[in-house]
Amino acid sequence: MLRALETFAPLPLQEGYDNAGLQIGLTGEQDVTGALLCLDVTEAVVEEAINSGFNLIVSHHPLLFHGLKRIDEGGSSVERLVIKLIRNNIAVVSMHTNLDNVDGGVNHKIAEKLGLTDVCFLQPMSRGGHCGGSGIIGTLRGMATIKDAVNHIQKTFSTNHPSMSNIPQHLYTKNTAGGLRIAVCGGAGSFLLGDAKEQGADIFITGEMHYHEYFEALDSILIMVLGHYETEQFTSELLKEILAKGCPTLPTKLFGSTNPIVH
Repeated sequence: MLRALETFAPLPLQEGYDNAGLQIGLTGEQDVTGALLCLDVTEAVVEEAINSGFNLIVSHHPLLFHGLKRIDEGGSSVERLVIKLIRNNIAVVSMHTNLDNVDGGVNHKIAEKLGLTDVCFLQPMSRGGHCGGSGIIGTLRGMATIKDAVNHIQKTFSTNHPSMSNIPQHLYTKNTAGGLRIAVCGGAGSFLLGDAKEQGADIFITGEMHYHEYFEALDSILIMVLGHYETEQFTSELLKEILAKGCPTLPTKLFGSTNPIVH
């Protein structure tokens, strides 16, 4: 199972600050009874794994992102979860920025959902003999107007209240049916805004952006900030597809929303 995940998204592709891979392990003698797939490891996720009889959780965001100096039942939520997971013999594997950066990963899944074509990386990279990249850019065709494109994006991500910059005037007269260039980075992707502009993107989609960064649009590109969870909501589906190919007999289940933000 771990081999299937890391073959698809090799750990060398993760960012230096990250902690992807095995978080809490099973002994070699234990069989995996099933995998619960989620964005975040929460109390509700662990309870669902226990109730389902699954002894593996595969998440996008790492449970152990920062080092723990102690593990105390009266401590942080992460400490309490670690204790509960170990007591219930549940393993945790996280596929984070390595899954973001791999060809066919998180951003490519978003591109698929949006119907983008001619997709390529915004920032290609090569690490540890593996090729990948940060963010993607592709073409969205068939939109009658720029507002149709905005509505299509909102519908795809099931969000009615994105944070947006002003729509640049030139996009009102552009032949949108012939294609709009869309740049995407799920999660916190504002660091790619400059690359999106340089590569002629009409719209830049990401999950988080600071207030002052919106000024970088300057009537040249439409910024759509849809929420961290919203832009990564298809990741569990991607994990299911990877495991279906690599471990076809392994039972899997998608967990629902772990979004802590209420709009």
